[in-house]
Amino acid sequence: MKILVSGVAGFIASKVMNLLLDRGDIVVGIDNINDYYDQRLKYGRLNELGFEKDNNEFVFGEVLMSKKYPKAKFIKMDLTDKDSLDKLFKEENFEKVINLAAQAGVRYSITNPYAYLESNLAGFMNILECCRNYNIKHLVYASSSSVYGLNAKVPYSEDDKVDNPVSLYAATKKSNELMAHAYSKLYGIKMTGLRYFTVYGPWGRPDMSPMLFAKAIMKDEPIKVFNNGDMIRDFTYIDDIANGTICALDNEPIADRCENNVPYKIYNIGCSNPVKLMDFISEIESACGKEAKKNFLPMQPGDVYQTNADTTKLEQDCGYKPKITLHEGIARFMQWYKSDKNPLK
Repeated sequence: MKILVSGVAGFIASKVMNLLLDRGDIVVGIDNINDYYDQRLKYGRLNELGFEKDNNEFVFGEVLMSKKYPKAKFIKMDLTDKDSLDKLFKEENFEKVINLAAQAGVRYSITNPYAYLESNLAGFMNILECCRNYNIKHLVYASSSSVYGLNAKVPYSEDDKVDNPVSLYAATKKSNELMAHAYSKLYGIKMTGLRYFTVYGPWGRPDMSPMLFAKAIMKDEPIKVFNNGDMIRDFTYIDDIANGTICALDNEPIADRCENNVPYKIYNIGCSNPVKLMDFISEIESACGKEAKKNFLPMQPGDVYQTNADTTKLEQDCGYKPKITLHEGIARFMQWYKSDKNPLK
């Protein structure tokens, strides 16, 4: 199968591409390698996939073959570049697409709103148009648990209303779901949206709590504990998330089994085992072998008190089943964090 994966210099997409290649798929990865966070991590993930350049001087539009996987290529590309994206779809004849490229970060959306309109709305529109024009069989795209916003009912179900976002990032992700549904209805394109819950593990983002906590603890610096530690998150290990994404890719929505005969599905993808923030910190402290200095702070704008995924639908429809416990996942994460593979060590 020939698959396009966007955002492959990112945390989730790089692992997804790795697993697809390991099972024998032909995969083309694209990413604009922006500087939202330390690019050394992005280059490191690409290097792990066999994409290497002297001094990491990746050039827009250049096709780079993997030195590790004969069925893999990478192109530095921005989703907002409509003409280049259209040319890519025309030349490659993809069967399926996994769109994980987006401007990430809840708090960043408070101070940099226009970055989200360009990448998450205009860029996603370009993906939808290419799927329509080039007969893509199935599009899997990233939504987010943040769409649940002020929803007080837990665990979160796909049937819950998601009309109360508390950040622009969440609003763009909800918009993606609506845009995808419209294209699925209008053109019969099979669409699956995945509401990702808090993901952690090796090669994770440096702006997320696991990396921030590990870095501070190892340097004997205080960690920021928001809402005075009274928060709950559905932490999910990266391998479980990536495997779940591929499960969704392999199980296409069937119109006559979907609401209003539209071949469109939305799934929660998490661990369904929410953890108190202070317990999560304790696991990292244990793996680091030292106690954290804690700076207790109020809730930040755009944050929510808890996330908790009901993953029953993804389990029933696609066979999804997370396997990695928090204790094991943190141990693996810290082993990587302390290793020479971590470019930020």
